[in-house]
Amino acid sequence: MYRKCKREKGATHVGMDRRTINGCQEWKDLSGAAKILYWHIKGRFNGSNNGRIELPYSAMKGVKGCSARTTIARAADELEKKEWIFRDQRRGLFKRKTLYGLTFIYDHYAKPGK
Repeated sequence: MYRKCKREKGATHVGMDRRTINGCQEWKDLSGAAKILYWHIKGRFNGSNNGRIELPYSAMKGVKGCSARTTIARAADELEKKEWIFRDQRRGLFKRKTLYGLTFIYDHYAKPGK
């Protein structure tokens, strides 16, 4: 008998085209921590919050391979340098939150014709 899988309330589905994962050299060149961080940032994207995606360090606590603050910062720097994400606001004085955005440069399904 077929059972439909139910997601928890508030859970999101993060899709990425197989061509991006298997055929994109830029994806293969990313470190493991950068890939994990990208999935978590993309998982918080709801279609209208690009450039305003919040991902506090506390949300990454307990994530294997990407839970230390220095690892997260290094992974975010790598993703930004390789143009997978951009940071709209950086954490600084007065406890501002870092806000992320997705560039969609390497998401082949986001750009028809590639």
